Amino acid sequence: MSEKIKSEGMISRRGALSLFGLAAAFALAAPPTMLTVSDAEAQVDKPVPGEKTGPERRQERREHRRERRHERRAHRRERREERRTGTEEKK
Repeated sequence: MSEKIKSEGMISRRGALSLFGLAAAFALAAPPTMLTVSDAEAQVDKPVPGEKTGPERRQERREHRRERRHERRAHRRERREERRTGTEEKK
């Protein structure tokens, strides 16, 4: 009864887990090396004549906002002056 029964076709849990870990590590390491071999080139869109590029449109939006801000401040200044001069005349 003190004899240990060994099956030659069985694998221990520890061995199975280590094998599974090695397989997972290989699966994670293999795809990046496969992707670096690609010969693909980046696609470059050529601008359409007559259309403005992104930076040009952005600059126009900034200028328009700056103009609106300036107008708002000028009108606010005018209204403030009207209130101040209007109250001084009533006194």
